[in-house]
Amino acid sequence: MSDAYQHYIDGEWRDSDGDSFTSENPATGETLGRFQRATDEEPDRAVSAAETAFEEWRSLSRIDRAEYLWDIYHELRDRHEELGRAVTRECGKEISEGKADVTEAWHMVEWAAGDARHPKGDVVPSEIPAKDAYMRRKPRGVTACITPWNFPVAIPFWHMAVTLVEGNTVVWKPAEQTPLCGQIIAEMFDDVGVPDGVFNLVQGFGDTGAAMVDDDRVRTVLFTGSAEVGHQIAEAVAGDPSKRAACEMGGKNAIVVTEEADLDIAVHAAVMSSFKTTGQRCVSSERLVVHTDVYDEFKQRFVEVAEEIAVGDPLETETFMGPLIEADHVDKVSSYNDLARTEGVNVLVDRTDLPDAEVPDGHEEGHWVGPFVYEADPAEPLRCTHEEVFGPHVALLEYDGDIERAIEIHNDTDYGLAGAVISEDYRQINHYRDHAEVGLAYGNLPCIGAEVQLPFGGVKKSGNGYPSAREVIEAVTDRTAWTLNNDEDIEMAQGLSADIKTRKD
Repeated sequence: MSDAYQHYIDGEWRDSDGDSFTSENPATGETLGRFQRATDEEPDRAVSAAETAFEEWRSLSRIDRAEYLWDIYHELRDRHEELGRAVTRECGKEISEGKADVTEAWHMVEWAAGDARHPKGDVVPSEIPAKDAYMRRKPRGVTACITPWNFPVAIPFWHMAVTLVEGNTVVWKPAEQTPLCGQIIAEMFDDVGVPDGVFNLVQGFGDTGAAMVDDDRVRTVLFTGSAEVGHQIAEAVAGDPSKRAACEMGGKNAIVVTEEADLDIAVHAAVMSSFKTTGQRCVSSERLVVHTDVYDEFKQRFVEVAEEIAVGDPLETETFMGPLIEADHVDKVSSYNDLARTEGVNVLVDRTDLPDAEVPDGHEEGHWVGPFVYEADPAEPLRCTHEEVFGPHVALLEYDGDIERAIEIHNDTDYGLAGAVISEDYRQINHYRDHAEVGLAYGNLPCIGAEVQLPFGGVKKSGNGYPSAREVIEAVTDRTAWTLNNDEDIEMAQGLSADIKTRKD
């Protein structure tokens, strides 16, 4: 299997005895490379290497650990154009988004490495003047990182940058749809000379991720992906109180457009939220909750844009939407579009099956769909308006009344990841801020575009309370409360006597 890319374990490129699989360009069908699928042996060896490397890695100062990340940061910046094209070729995002994926990665590495020189912990007053009381963070150990295909460079560093700076070691399984991006990142770690076993790459499918999750030596699991898999991971980890899982999952996200909205902002935000990455973001908006006073004008303008959005070669700068990631996902999105019709919605835009004239030359093997837009009654419990589609499938939901009614519709889903409100009335914005059931909220903006210095995670079915990006520190470290007595006598809080009494004969 020498013609297939290898795993990276304990500082070496290693073959496995498993089958090989290919990575394909979703716009053209071109094979980008062959990769070795892990057997049971590779996750075990990777975890063993990470466990062995942990003590020496944690013994370095945070600043020394961050130096390796600074080298990665410069690699990401210097290779921005090259890596952006690699992202676009492997996952189908149009080229500005491919480059933005790499930009987001270096932002995360920059933040994590820079944070190494900032204080970590809390000094608190003790009840006893002669005592110092404070909290310190300690790394938890081996961390399994399982990442999705739609941000194949950014999200891995959301997981790994803070994790490594804080003194943990990593075993990483990238998505099977984007193994080439994983390979490039592993080559970077090898090039900068990170100590053996600190970073490990294992390529594979769900069984490989499950083996990592189930390994007793793994202390923390970081996962970004579907709600189904995330809940399985959280359930598996829940049986071991010494393990922890941070799961960021999907969403059925909504944008609220009130009667006080600036419709220029509203339409622009809705188009970006619904159709960027061809709707394949966990934060993409599949529901637009619009007040009746502005509904007709918003609908007309949004539909006009959806009808004309450029779908095509993601490497061309004039393209707005590239392909879906794979043929199975085309089937899924198409089935939800069919379901919406079956459920009786009013279809406004249907570009599910792109005509041959819209498919770029040489891209006939790509996985193409266009926008699908419809209006539905928000009072109806339709599957199409409540289940995540993960594609350019968008419902317009008209509401009458105040912002409270809009929030009711907004929150009427099992998910709670991202959302936005468009309004020129700050009271409406503040009400949304306080009552929308989301982990990521935006005012007069799209519901996409998170920044690394903020937490990223959801509530309800969208997450389990341990967000990624900067706040992943809560998942990969334990806080220890430390109290130091500076006096020669022992004095206890709560008036507890420190005298030792002995029994009388």
